[in-house]
Amino acid sequence: MAVPVTKELVEATLKSSLNPTYLNVVDTSGGCGASFSIEIVSGEFEGKRLLDRHRMVNTALVEEMKHIHALSIAKALTPEQWKQHQENLGNRS
Repeated sequence: MAVPVTKELVEATLKSSLNPTYLNVVDTSGGCGASFSIEIVSGEFEGKRLLDRHRMVNTALVEEMKHIHALSIAKALTPEQWKQHQENLGNRS
């Protein structure tokens, strides 16, 4: 039986691979480690298309993906895009 993938394992793997300035990992499986939602901001994404950014995340999690059934990459932004996103949220309030 496979060891379940944890939120902490996903976070550690992404931190070591993509050096994010912001990372939010949510276990959406109810604790069994089969489904995650990710928001990630990394300078590694500079100059990359969205599809390439998603591929980078999937590549970083290649071992974990053997046990994850669903991965939602809600955001994969550069630090500048994240700053703009945060400013836009601030302007809405």
